Amino acid sequence: TSGVNELNEFNMANPITKDLNPSYGSIQALKRRDTNLVTFCEDKVLQILANKDALFNADGSSNVTASNAVLGNTKAFVGDYGISSNPESLVTDAYRMYFTDKQRGKVLRLSQDGLTPISDAGMKSYFRDNLKNATTLLGTFDEVKGEYNLTIKQEKKGYVNPSVTVSYNEKTKGWPSFKSFIPDSGFSINNEYVTCYDGGVWSHHNENVVANSFYGQDTVPSTIDVLFNDNPSVVKSFTTVNYEGTQAKVDKWDTLGLEAYDVYGDSMGNISDGEYYNITAKDGWYV
Repeated sequence: TSGVNELNEFNMANPITKDLNPSYGSIQALKRRDTNLVTFCEDKVLQILANKDALFNADGSSNVTASNAVLGNTKAFVGDYGISSNPESLVTDAYRMYFTDKQRGKVLRLSQDGLTPISDAGMKSYFRDNLKNATTLLGTFDEVKGEYNLTIKQEKKGYVNPSVTVSYNEKTKGWPSFKSFIPDSGFSINNEYVTCYDGGVWSHHNENVVANSFYGQDTVPSTIDVLFNDNPSVVKSFTTVNYEGTQAKVDKWDTLGLEAYDVYGDSMGNISDGEYYNITAKDGWYV
């Protein structure tokens, strides 16, 4: 009512502090979620009620009640996961939070259904091998593509494995792509994905910029790795590779040298394929 919120006062006589179990490790990050406070410790992720408390019944259920305590009851999310010592990996997208647990070799998502190790979606061995040697685990979120980009930086002396950025997509529920850019930081704002590199700010969805050219460097070609034999014990067959996209490559029909002969060896003249789409050549995609 007075317009003063007294945030400059830290009076220990008031219920403004909260003690957590020291076995959870140090607090690495705090994030507001709705009206509660999500606390990321090294070995645990907890939810702390703010400006309210919980009364527990005999059957274990709880009821939320008003309280003058700044921080109320603490409830741990199911799962023995934490954020280790990499708060830079934490990214928020609406009600989802993405982060890494380096000590356990996991990448996790905190959503309404609790903690989910998204690194188990086809990349379990990859993250187990690469997270442990990382010096920095930088998380950024691309709102345009709806992807969580995790940059794994390897800067240890004598370790030659290069840094890499790998993306998780909610629509596919998997890790569809590796990226060729290694940012220093990044964020999404006004429906644009922006990263920072070497003191500069770079836009990733700008139509005026050459595709696959990052931070003023040379263009990096896009490649697709196709896994043909995912399960060797299962008998399977493969058809040709199909694609769906823009203009396909068309070779002009050339009648030169395409002369037909009858059964007696007499010439029947040049023949046509009876098509009209290939009268002129066109550049485009081809397989």
